[in-house]
Amino acid sequence: MIIFSMIICAVLSFVFYVYVQNRPLSNILTAVAVIGLLTSIFFMVKNDHDHYGMHQVTKTSTQQIYTASPSKQLPMMLYQPIGTANKHQVYVYKTSANAKKTSHTAAKVTTKNVVKRTTGTNRIVTKKTYWEFKSGAASFWFGLSGNGHTYVKEANTIYINKNWTVLSATQAKQLQKMAKSKSFQAKQKAAATVYVKKAVMAAMTKNPTMSAAQQKKVTQQAAAAFQAQAMKQLIAQIKK
Repeated sequence: MIIFSMIICAVLSFVFYVYVQNRPLSNILTAVAVIGLLTSIFFMVKNDHDHYGMHQVTKTSTQQIYTASPSKQLPMMLYQPIGTANKHQVYVYKTSANAKKTSHTAAKVTTKNVVKRTTGTNRIVTKKTYWEFKSGAASFWFGLSGNGHTYVKEANTIYINKNWTVLSATQAKQLQKMAKSKSFQAKQKAAATVYVKKAVMAAMTKNPTMSAAQQKKVTQQAAAAFQAQAMKQLIAQIKK
């Protein structure tokens, strides 16, 4: 409405000045119309620059998240730095366990991401802040300005379990490359054989009458423990 007010006041000031024959009356009406025009311009600029008639409203939403890692034994939260200063990151995750595509936080400098550890559900709590009109009157006057529901900023708090590993996309690629290297796999295979053998011998020392099924279970558990330990050491090496 403020735009129409400006147009009407501009037209009236012209009409009053040109077509009203009574000069004193013409001057008064023109002055009133010009004051109305200037007032409309003032409040329009104030709305556009200072968000006059508006206030900030924050909306909160929660989304359960799942690891973007293809390995269930090694859940990860991946992130990609924005720019060279590494002040802002985009975090990558999935919105369901079977999702084929990954999702990510907004790639904006106005987005703040914080990662926290939790024993509860892995989730992302998003708080988006917008400029909204304070009242119906403010919406009536400035609704056509396009400032309604204007995005201001976003804050994401990402809660993940302690067993999740946080790596950059570059580190994740490096981890994958090193884990698939023939030298690493050969070294780990030899070390795993020794580790599992010792674990089985220790278990049989405690329980000499172990069945074949029990020995198999111990072997599987020892192999999984060794793999987790080896991967943990590899991750620590990459993070250095």
